[in-house]
Amino acid sequence: MFSLSGSHRYYLYCGACDMRKSFDGLSGLVSRELQREPTNGEVFVFLNRRRTHIKLLHWEPGGFVLYYKRLEKGTFTPPPQCSTGQLSWSELILMIEGIQVTVSRKMARYHR
Repeated sequence: MFSLSGSHRYYLYCGACDMRKSFDGLSGLVSRELQREPTNGEVFVFLNRRRTHIKLLHWEPGGFVLYYKRLEKGTFTPPPQCSTGQLSWSELILMIEGIQVTVSRKMARYHR
């Protein structure tokens, strides 16, 4: 069951990832390269060099969950602010669905 939502924090690994890596290899990248704890409930997003494969690593109570998608045609386009590494839920969904926003403006909203 796909249990991700806007309440999670998402981090994009900005380098190219070897898609042969599984739970242990990806959690090692999270620890070493992103300086994050892989078991804290955040979601980590990895792309291969050609950007045709995407993996999401997420810790849930009881163990890791790995989501994997391979495109038959086209590529995933990460958002331009990859330097920070943090993604919003909407940016992740747009990237997975193949929608590229060239110009966007976020309107101010009230937050408590």
